[in-house]
Amino acid sequence: MSKISKQHYDTIILGAGAAGLMCAGFAQAKGGTVLVIDHAKRAGDKIRISGGGRCNFTNIYAGPNNFISANKHFAKSALARYTQWDFIELVAKHRIAYHEKTLGQLFCDGKATQIIDMLLAEAGTAEITLETTLDDISKTDSKFSLILSGKAVTADNIVVATGGKSIPKMGATGIGYQIAKQFDVPVTDIRAGLVPLTFGPHDLEWITPLAGTALDGRLTANDTAFDEALLFTHRGISGPAVLQVSNYWHEGDEVQVNLMPSTSIFDALRGERQSNGRRQMGTALATLFPKKLAVTLAEKLQLTGNLADQSDKALQELADKLHRFTLKPTGSEGYRTAEVTLGGVDTDALSSKTMQSKSVKGLYFIGEVVDVTGWLGGYNFQWAWSSAAACGRAIADQAQ
Repeated sequence: MSKISKQHYDTIILGAGAAGLMCAGFAQAKGGTVLVIDHAKRAGDKIRISGGGRCNFTNIYAGPNNFISANKHFAKSALARYTQWDFIELVAKHRIAYHEKTLGQLFCDGKATQIIDMLLAEAGTAEITLETTLDDISKTDSKFSLILSGKAVTADNIVVATGGKSIPKMGATGIGYQIAKQFDVPVTDIRAGLVPLTFGPHDLEWITPLAGTALDGRLTANDTAFDEALLFTHRGISGPAVLQVSNYWHEGDEVQVNLMPSTSIFDALRGERQSNGRRQMGTALATLFPKKLAVTLAEKLQLTGNLADQSDKALQELADKLHRFTLKPTGSEGYRTAEVTLGGVDTDALSSKTMQSKSVKGLYFIGEVVDVTGWLGGYNFQWAWSSAAACGRAIADQAQ
């Protein structure tokens, strides 16, 4: 990676992650001078670890309804002008083999570093300088002044692509929010998103022994439901369904769990009663659920006797409980394990077409630092690509 070679740049991008690298390619396309800086030793570290090292780089179903924001319409413009199909075309251009897993999620056949290499290649003439700190930033009427690892530079445009506060062990600091506040750009409340949920001692008494047990379920919080895998852990619950619903859960809320969303538990138990009526209730539940969970449910719901002892009414009441099993988390695992940060730079303060601050000319915010958060499954990468393209194109147009 290069060193800082100039005293002035058309654009300085803060952050060499997905959004920052993507933006560099667009911003320099028409001859603009671009510098990308990052405090990390390597560019694209979050890309590197995503998708188990294979990078879930987008989702074929990506659209505005897959994103959370105080302004549900804000993301529409950027997502429409640089779509998942545009990024897939770029991946194909670089001959990166990929495959679809479940629910439209696209992964590299090989390593995630292929996506990083692609973005670095697309960055063209942009200078990328790593292990560089932002010591100071200010603005005069005509330009921005920065101190980068002790060196003074200026720029016409600043792009904040610093990400959120999730996964601090990778260096996440939330500096983007500090920059926004310094320039009086409002920031909404932030919290950990796509994160496992935790429970108090009373619930952990029965949850902890189930650690490692997984099943497909439907989780609902605040009228939003997801059908995916649920995993019990030593601290609470995790798995794709839990991570998804955590974006809609707030402290004090309950989470409703349908332990068998695709099958009528009543019909299954009634059928089992006809053929194996002598089975104990715990044994009967083990035909539907993992054994550990079945035993725990039988104890927790105080099920006694065998199937033949149960009337249709009793079986229906039991089925209703299992289809609408209620849990009340006490919190989440926080930024330590969160995949994203919910909230961020207030979209009302930004142009949805260019991502530029409405009050500070030349100041842009893209990617996770903005109050736009996608579902699990490649959606947040797509927001990085789309918001970066909107910003980069707007900057490149200035260079003409």
